[in-house]
Amino acid sequence: MTAEILTTVTIIYYNEDCLELNHVVKEYPKNTSGRVIIPLEFKEGKSIVAVCLGEITILNKLGDRVMSIGIE
Repeated sequence: MTAEILTTVTIIYYNEDCLELNHVVKEYPKNTSGRVIIPLEFKEGKSIVAVCLGEITILNKLGDRVMSIGIE
């Protein structure tokens, strides 16, 4: 049995029924050409803006105040 290698991605998207920008961190497999396979069940009712490699921290979204970050 072959273990399926999963890739961590952060998906930035809008729901079709509102303009609030959302994001979620998920793990999905890649196809043979190296593209991440996002299931149709997740895509349903959403407009995907970006798929980012790994888990990212969004400091602000449209209309949000910028979160302060500790800079050393």
